[in-house]
Amino acid sequence: MELSVFDEVAELVRAMTPESIGKVHVRAHRRGVKVWFDTDMAGKEHYEAQMLSRRYVDSTDGMAIEIGFHSEHKETPKNIAVINTITATEKTWRKELGSEPEVEVFFGADNWRRVSEAWIEPDLDDPEIAFEIASRLVDYVTAIQPALTP
Repeated sequence: MELSVFDEVAELVRAMTPESIGKVHVRAHRRGVKVWFDTDMAGKEHYEAQMLSRRYVDSTDGMAIEIGFHSEHKETPKNIAVINTITATEKTWRKELGSEPEVEVFFGADNWRRVSEAWIEPDLDDPEIAFEIASRLVDYVTAIQPALTP
């Protein structure tokens, strides 16, 4: 049985994430993969690679893959506080992630926040795409998670 792109991403993330970050948990679904640490249940703060409509990115028809960190608490101030913790170390994580990540309101959910980037119209049939997505997602994990771990 052939794995879906996001099932492959999940397996690669498990293999590529340094143990020093914490106990990694990964859940793949049809349109993406979610990554979190140390708790059995996915938290409101997690990493994700997911397909989304391009209209959220650049108001154009089509598809994009968003990769990065999400803070999805119901309360906006809590999400802002999480993002403020991350941006306090922005100079450090920008060295690893570069200029691509946006620190913004989440696509379509004004109370949520994100540090992420969008890949426009990636070729999901490319044999390297799962590795590319997983590698970039692990980049976010290794760059941002230290700011969230006391």
